Amino acid sequence: MSQAPLISKGLSTVDQGSYGAVPTHDVPLHEDISSLNDESFDHVRERDAHENHPSDSGDSYESPRKATNGLSNISVGGSRRRTGDRVIAVAEDSTNDDDDPPDNSRYAQVRASVSATDNVTASISTPRMWILSLLCALLGSGSNLFFSLRYPSVTITPVIALVVVHPLGLAWDRLLKREDDPAEAFHCGLLVKRSVDEERPITLSRWHRLRRWLAQGRWNEKEHACVYISSNVSFGFAFATDVIVEQAKFYKQDVSILYQILLTVSTQILGYSFAGLTRRFLVRPPSMIWPATLMSTAMFTTMHKSENEIANGWSITRWRFFLLAFSAAFAWYFLPGLLFPALSYFNVVTWFAPHSVVLANLFGTSSGLGLFPVTFDWAQIAYIGSPLLTPWWAAANVVAGLVIIMWIVAPIMYYNNALYSAFLPILSSSVFDNTGKPYDVSRILTPDFLFDRERFEAYSKVYLPITYALAYGVQFAGLSALITHTACWYGKEIWQVSQQSVVSDKATGGTSYNPLGHGRSIPRHRPRGRSDSSVEADIDISMQGEDVHTRLMRRYDDAPASWYLTTFIAMLAIGIWVVEYYPVHLPWYGLLLALSITAVLYIPVAIVMALTNQHSSLYLICQIICGTVFPGRPVANMVFTTYCYISSAQGVKFSSDLKLGHYMKIPPKLLFQVQMFATLISSFTQIGVLNWMFANIPSLCQPDAINGFSCPLARVHFNGSILWGVVGPRRFFGSGALYHRLIWFFLVGAVTPMVVFAIGRKRSMNSTWRKINLPVLFGSLSWIPPATGLNFSVWAVVCFIFNSVIRKRKAEWWGKYTMTLSAALDSGLAIGVVVIFFGIIFPGWMKGFTWWGTEIYKQGCDWQACPYKSLEPGETFDR
Repeated sequence: MSQAPLISKGLSTVDQGSYGAVPTHDVPLHEDISSLNDESFDHVRERDAHENHPSDSGDSYESPRKATNGLSNISVGGSRRRTGDRVIAVAEDSTNDDDDPPDNSRYAQVRASVSATDNVTASISTPRMWILSLLCALLGSGSNLFFSLRYPSVTITPVIALVVVHPLGLAWDRLLKREDDPAEAFHCGLLVKRSVDEERPITLSRWHRLRRWLAQGRWNEKEHACVYISSNVSFGFAFATDVIVEQAKFYKQDVSILYQILLTVSTQILGYSFAGLTRRFLVRPPSMIWPATLMSTAMFTTMHKSENEIANGWSITRWRFFLLAFSAAFAWYFLPGLLFPALSYFNVVTWFAPHSVVLANLFGTSSGLGLFPVTFDWAQIAYIGSPLLTPWWAAANVVAGLVIIMWIVAPIMYYNNALYSAFLPILSSSVFDNTGKPYDVSRILTPDFLFDRERFEAYSKVYLPITYALAYGVQFAGLSALITHTACWYGKEIWQVSQQSVVSDKATGGTSYNPLGHGRSIPRHRPRGRSDSSVEADIDISMQGEDVHTRLMRRYDDAPASWYLTTFIAMLAIGIWVVEYYPVHLPWYGLLLALSITAVLYIPVAIVMALTNQHSSLYLICQIICGTVFPGRPVANMVFTTYCYISSAQGVKFSSDLKLGHYMKIPPKLLFQVQMFATLISSFTQIGVLNWMFANIPSLCQPDAINGFSCPLARVHFNGSILWGVVGPRRFFGSGALYHRLIWFFLVGAVTPMVVFAIGRKRSMNSTWRKINLPVLFGSLSWIPPATGLNFSVWAVVCFIFNSVIRKRKAEWWGKYTMTLSAALDSGLAIGVVVIFFGIIFPGWMKGFTWWGTEIYKQGCDWQACPYKSLEPGETFDR
C-alpha cells in the first residue's frame, strides 16, 4: 500500500510517530538522558532514523524497552514525514507497510481508527495539558451538576471538550511559542532537555521565563487525549450528589461538608481501583476493543494527522469530512430540536388515527413499541449509544431481545391483561396505583418519611407497565447470564492468567506492561494489505496474546498494582467511616456487601462493554439486594446503591479510558495522575456548586422552585429509595406477590448461556452460535424505560446499514470515514443542544411558538400514553 507524502505545512513536529519496531538509535527509557550535551542533542535532532522491521513472529523482536531520543519523528519505509520545518523522504520499500505492521490489530475497526505507531518524543505532561484539563474538569463538572437539578436540563458531554480544546491548544502554541525558543527534548511525555541551557536567566524577564514555561512542547494528539480523558472522567455529575440532595431536601437530614466530600470522593474513586486491578483482563488483550474509544481515536487522527488515501473513490480528507458532517449535524438539529419536533417524534402512522390505542401501542414513539423505525433526530437514533460504534453482531443480539421480548411477548401479555397491564400504558417510566394513575409515594409515608403500613394497605399496591415488568425480568436474566457467560467462555483463561500475573508481578516488581500470555503476537489471519473486513472474525473469545499496541506500550513503566490497591484501601476506609459515623443506617458489613457485588460482577460487566459497547447496569439489583437485606432503610438503600452501582459504572468508564490511553500510547503512570487529578477536581467542584445552590436558589427541589430547579432526577431516585428501601422487594417479588414469577428469569439467564456454550464452543469463529451473547440480549433491554422501542429499532437499522452493508460492500470507505462520521454527528448534536438551550430556550425567545410541526405528534394516544382498558371514575382494577 503506497503512502501519500505528508507535507502539510500546519503539521507540528510531533504529529507523526515512529513505528513500533526497534529503532536504530536506542536509549533505554530508564536511562537519565538529561545528561546529553547540546552537541549530541542537536545531532540526534537532525539525523534520520531508519528502522528494522519485525518479522511475523512476535518472538523476533528485540527488547521493547527502547526508544528513540530526539525531537524529530522517525521516517519509515517510503513515507515522507514532517520533521520541524523539513520534509524527509526515505527510499520506497514496497515490501513493508509501516502503518500496518504484521502484528497490527486483527479487528478492522481498530486498524481504521488507531495508529500502529508511537512517538516517545511527543510532549504530554506540559502546563498546557494540565491547565486545559483543569479548565475542562472545573467547567464541565460544575455545569453538569448545576443543570442536573433543573428541568428541562442540558448535558455538556465530553465530546464537546474533544472538539473545543483543539483550537485552544493550537491558539496556545500560536500565542506563546517563538521561533528563537530553545529546542526541547521530551521523553515519555516529560521534558528532559533543552538544546540550549538558559545560562543567562538575568537577561530574561519574569514574563519570558513564564512564557517559556507555559509554551513547553507542542499541542499534539497525546496531550489532546489526556485532556479528553480528564473530561471523560469529570463531566458526568457524581451520583453521590443526588444522594446528598435527597438527604438534605427530602429526608431533611443535616449533611455536613465533610460528609459530602468523603461520600463523593470515595464513591467516585473506588471504581478506579477496580479498573486498575483488572487491566490484564480488560485493557491489554487485543480482543477487548472497547468500541466507544474508537470514535475518540479517530477524532485525534482526524485533527492531528494529514494522511489521505482514496477510499472507494472518496478523496476528501477526514478532517474536511468531519467539518462538513459536523456543520450539517449542527444546522440540522435546529429542525427536530427546536422548530419541527415532529421530525424527532415521527409517529406518522398514528397521525391517521390518533386516538387508536392499538396503533399508538404498536407504532408510537413516545409510549409505543416503535414498529415503524423512522426518525430524523440523531438524538433519538443514538439515545442508547452511537450505532456506528457497535459491531453488527452485538446489535443483532440487541435486536433479537427487542423482537422476542418487547415485540412478541409484551403485546401478547398486554392484550391478554396479564398482571393487570391492560389498565396501564404499554410503555412508561412511571409506576402506577390501582386506578391507573401514577403512584403517589407521599400517600404511604409519615411526615418523617417513614413507611406507613396502614396507609399503604388503604391506598394501593404498586403496579408496573408490562414492558417495565419484563424489563425487570430480563435484567434478572442478564445478571445471572453475565456470570455464567463469563465463566463458560472466559473462566478458564481468567484463572490461568490470574496465576500467571502473580508470577509475572513477582518477577518484574509489578512494573512490566505485559498482556495476558505475553510474548505471543496474535496473527491477523488475513493477507497483508487486504482491506476487506469481511474475511476477519468479528468476535474473538481469547484474552491471550498481544498486538502492536501492547508491544509499543511495553516501552513505558506500568503503574504498579500497589497504587490501585492502596487507593482501594484508602477509599474503603473512608467509606466505612462514612457509613459508621454518619446517620445513613448502613452497617460497615453492608458496605462490604455492596463492594463484593461489584467485585464479583465487574469483570463480566466490563467484558460485555468492551466487546459490544452495551453496558449492563447493576443499579436495579443493588437496590433489590439492599432492600431485601436491610428493609425499611431508604437512606441506607441510596448509599448502598451508590457504592455498589457507581463503583461498577465509574470503573467501566475508567477501564474505557485506560484502553484509550493504551491506544494513544500514554505512559500508564502519567495516565494514573491525569485520571486521579480530574476526578478529585470534579468532586470538589461539584460539592462547591451544590452547596452554593443550597444557599442561593430559593425553594430548591420544590415544585415551585425558581427557573425549574425542581431536582427531577433526585426526585426519581428518591421515589426509588422509597419503593425498594421502604416498601421493599418482598412486596414485589416475594411469595404470593403479583410479580413473583419474574424471579424465574434468574434461572433462565443462568442456564441459557450454558446451552449456547455447549453448542458454540466446537463451532468455527464465525459461527452464529459464537456470536450469541445473552448478557447483551437480556441486559440491553434495561434501557426500557425510559428508552422506547423507537430508540432500539432505528438504532439497529442504522447499525445494520453501516456496520454490515457498507462495511462489506465499501470496506475502505467504512474504515476511513465511519468513526469520523460518528464523532461529527455526536459533536454537532451536543453543541447544537447547548446553543439552542442557552441561546434560544433559556432566554425565553421561543415562548408561544407553536405550529403544526410542534403539535401534531402530541395529538393522540401515543403522547398521552392511553391504556388499552379504561376505568370509570372511582373504580379500581384489583378489587
